[in-house]
Amino acid sequence: MLAIIWHSRTGASRAMAAAVAQGAGEQGVLLTAAEAMPAILLGARGYVFVCPENLGSMTGQMKEMFDRCYYPMLGRVEGRPYATAISAGSDGAGALSQMDRILTGWRLKRVADSLIVNLGAQTMEEIRAEKTVSEVDLDACRNLGSAFAEGLDLGIF
Repeated sequence: MLAIIWHSRTGASRAMAAAVAQGAGEQGVLLTAAEAMPAILLGARGYVFVCPENLGSMTGQMKEMFDRCYYPMLGRVEGRPYATAISAGSDGAGALSQMDRILTGWRLKRVADSLIVNLGAQTMEEIRAEKTVSEVDLDACRNLGSAFAEGLDLGIF
């Protein structure tokens, strides 16, 4: 199982996570950050974490998932592969840095460059609005899911 853990407020990360799952096929399991519990995550062979960057940080729901799952999983998932996908209004660097720092503690192994989709939302209206992700960016998410699932199948990760 490839666990695809996501949170979204305005639709972009939801669409990105769905595209990753589509690419992963039968291996991909979508879990909202609220649904992701240690018992489920311990059964996964790999992880893709998908969230927006809010105020220069990962979204609060994703942080809460890490808070809830961190210690129950610590020392039990070392070496498992992971990837990240972030929807952002600018560069996504803050959310990426936070996730990588936490995932380093779990000793997970990054197997793909982070996918950051910059939607350029800068005004209050743009930030609050429901987002649409381009087909090019959704294809990149599908490719991430497909490559990750293939890597798991082949035993590369």
